[in-house]
Amino acid sequence: MEIPEIVNIGVNTPDPGTESWRTESRKLTTRDYRLFDIQHAVLPTKLPLEEFYRELVETQRVLSLKHLGLSALREAAGLAVGRLIHGQTNFVKMLWKFNSVYNPNLQIADHRQPVKYEISLPPDHHEKVDRQNLYIHTAKGRRGRQIDSSTEAFVESTRIGN
Repeated sequence: MEIPEIVNIGVNTPDPGTESWRTESRKLTTRDYRLFDIQHAVLPTKLPLEEFYRELVETQRVLSLKHLGLSALREAAGLAVGRLIHGQTNFVKMLWKFNSVYNPNLQIADHRQPVKYEISLPPDHHEKVDRQNLYIHTAKGRRGRQIDSSTEAFVESTRIGN
């Protein structure tokens, strides 16, 4: 509750075409396409899955209450009243829909549904990932960017493949 910024928590999801897909996909607990959405665990979790989702949702609830609860409504009362006057209720409704959107039982139920489409695994893992096979932009240096030399040196020294 002491964090002043809005924080968004997502579950680590290796997406096809990324380096983590090439390195982590062999550990997948499911290849169900529907679950690759950063809200479902597709890699092994240290906690049992039910407990993992309960902890995730509780953490999201605490953060949501700080920024999207009654205090947010008080701060945005003018905006909310203006929207309601024009018949626009989505803003006010979303303040109280947390439990219907973030629900650990629904997330577990998603894992129990029959799989209709499985994501294909990447080709066998090699020691070095061929960057041409990843969905990334090639490095173009400082062209088109206005950053100082020390920042550019840091970016180049931490670039994957260096």
